Amino acid sequence: MTGQPPIADLATWQRARDELLIREKAHTREGDAIAAARRRLPMVEFDGKVEIVGADGPVPFLDLFQGRDELVVYKHMWWDGAPHQGQCEGCTHVPWHFDDASYLNARGVSFAFLTVGAWEEVAPFIEFMGYSQPWYSVRGVEGPIGGDMGHFTSYLRDGDRVFLTYSTTGRGTERVNGSLGLLDMTVRGRGETWEDHPEGWPEARPAGWFWRTNADGDSSWGEDSRPVPQWTRPGATPVTTLGRHEHCH
Repeated sequence: MTGQPPIADLATWQRARDELLIREKAHTREGDAIAAARRRLPMVEFDGKVEIVGADGPVPFLDLFQGRDELVVYKHMWWDGAPHQGQCEGCTHVPWHFDDASYLNARGVSFAFLTVGAWEEVAPFIEFMGYSQPWYSVRGVEGPIGGDMGHFTSYLRDGDRVFLTYSTTGRGTERVNGSLGLLDMTVRGRGETWEDHPEGWPEARPAGWFWRTNADGDSSWGEDSRPVPQWTRPGATPVTTLGRHEHCH
């Protein structure tokens, strides 16, 4: 039979599982060592009084700390003038998996979303998606606050002094994505072309192929599709255009 792992008795499975566990434990320990090195990175000071725009109008970046010493933000890509369904599928993917910062807050860390979109466009998108965490527009802001989108970035506050401490690149954003972590535990995995699949597995597709679907739930990048979680929003219907940008993953 193709497209499935070999069949074995429980004892044989357990031996194979224990062998893999050795590698998994080594991977965990290496991750801990990398995290320790991350905590020792130098930091960059910048002006925390720079104003950005949120639901209450312009505020200094310092306000995002909400009195706490640390802050983590996700920088959400934005396509000017595009309708909700035309915004970035990958960036829609991230906040949907992390929209409750209670445990971060309890540890003394605040959380917010930043985007380069104009606030008058961003605000209705937030309302449509039902996001509960604070969002801010950093349009026109450069340096550690603005810059490239699609990353997690962390900051440290010392009184009125603010420092950039870390920023992800590329797949570093996956650390908050529970769906990808669970898919990596499954036999079929993510079903993406970059993965190492055994011979006979279902044909793989480009990365992010399941991030956008049509109204029937079928993977689609056609003009009748939306980023997957948008279909749970009241009033979401098939559309006739994705906007100015078809996709950005």
